[in-house]
Amino acid sequence: MNKEHLCVTLVPLFNHLELDEQKKINQLVTHRFAEKGEQIFTPESDAQLIIVARGALKVYQLSASGKEQLLRVVEPGGYEGENQLFGAVNEVIFGEALEKTEICILKKSDFTELLLKYPQITLKLLEINADKSLTLEQQTQFLMMEKVEERLATYLLNLGKATRKSQVHLPMKMKELAAFLGTTPETLSRKFKLLEEANLIIREKKEVELIDWDGLEDISLI
Repeated sequence: MNKEHLCVTLVPLFNHLELDEQKKINQLVTHRFAEKGEQIFTPESDAQLIIVARGALKVYQLSASGKEQLLRVVEPGGYEGENQLFGAVNEVIFGEALEKTEICILKKSDFTELLLKYPQITLKLLEINADKSLTLEQQTQFLMMEKVEERLATYLLNLGKATRKSQVHLPMKMKELAAFLGTTPETLSRKFKLLEEANLIIREKKEVELIDWDGLEDISLI
């Protein structure tokens, strides 16, 4: 893939545009690399659209007690910061590189100009934000479930339904998945073993085969 327009070709927000238009947008984008553990943005950062080209970005907030709460993991083609571009104030959200990550940054002034020039981007942005809202609603549902194994089973079933496959790939590391499901890595590891011992799944590191969908649906009976 041509490095010149790597970011815009990856992002659903822009890849529906003509190639010439993508090249014009890419001229407004700043590329940079972030090392693992480096903060990409904080509540004090300027409003900007951050696109992940390679690597992964962890987006989290801090609770009143200072505890980190994972919101989502942004992978290549994903982006963060669009709400701030529309005037929302970021008071508690942080972004941190989970590994060496290449990001592309679009300033607020340039983004506003793009929306005026390409109205179809606005419609695409609304569509993608609706998907983001649905993900947050799903996480809220997870945290309302009393048992961690219920949350894990529901999460795995959602992955299977989204890909329409019984073989699913875990997009997060254990630490991030545990935070997403509101538990600890140790507890999550035990729950994975519980599902395996019940012959509901077969797990090999990040690859999980769902061998009993009905059993996963009835996980509360275990």
